[in-house]
Amino acid sequence: MEHELFIKEVRSGIYLLDEGHEATGYLVVGEEKACVIDTMNGWNDLCAAVRRLTDKPLVLVNTHGHPDHILGNIYFDKEIDHALISPRDRALAESFFETIPEVKEMCRKSGHNVPPFGDIREGDVIDLGGRTLEVFELAGHTDGELLLLLREDRILFTGDGINHHLWLQLDGCLPMNEVLAELDRLMFLEEMADVILHGHARDFDDISLMGCLRNGIAELCEGRNENDEPYNWFGGTDLQHHFRCPEDKHYQQDDHVICYRKENLPK
Repeated sequence: MEHELFIKEVRSGIYLLDEGHEATGYLVVGEEKACVIDTMNGWNDLCAAVRRLTDKPLVLVNTHGHPDHILGNIYFDKEIDHALISPRDRALAESFFETIPEVKEMCRKSGHNVPPFGDIREGDVIDLGGRTLEVFELAGHTDGELLLLLREDRILFTGDGINHHLWLQLDGCLPMNEVLAELDRLMFLEEMADVILHGHARDFDDISLMGCLRNGIAELCEGRNENDEPYNWFGGTDLQHHFRCPEDKHYQQDDHVICYRKENLPK
């Protein structure tokens, strides 16, 4: 199947949900509740898949408002009162549910509706019973991008905010110097987690990916982009900057790139 859902238990009670190798969500099961982190493109009934893994009450968090992280929310309308998202990304997420034609057809075929959004902010803590997810805000990829720290397992869920192929060329992405300031504000998280699970992963990445990405953005802010190449994507042509990661750490891929618009660089 082209959009098959692949499920892998990466640690006891923590599941990676890979939808057709296009986007990744997660399920974290605690003693009392379970949390779904991102719902991908809605190609599969994700709620039914989750219910085969746990019968605990569900909390649903969207790390940001892009379609490939929220469209599967529709399958949870009978299980949750609302999906949690940063208020800074709420309008963005709602706009996609209103403007993507396939959403109405998905709802009609499945008999589900889009659940409303509720707010979640930095400093909030989701207590699942024996496992807690602490919320941090990392504006950059979107204005309301969220990170979730699973303290007990030392895992940082990063959506698209920290990954191997960071898109900063989209409308709504922050200027490069502001992204750097946001990352610098949160670099203490490297001491609180061992690994990263991002929104397009198939396995863990070492937490040092965070610092490597930060250094790549610093290079751009310093004007060290003379060897950067064009980056062609569905929105046009922009630029891509390769950044380095240590060879003695575990990363799920070898290529590390920041995509950006030249006008977003410091003047």
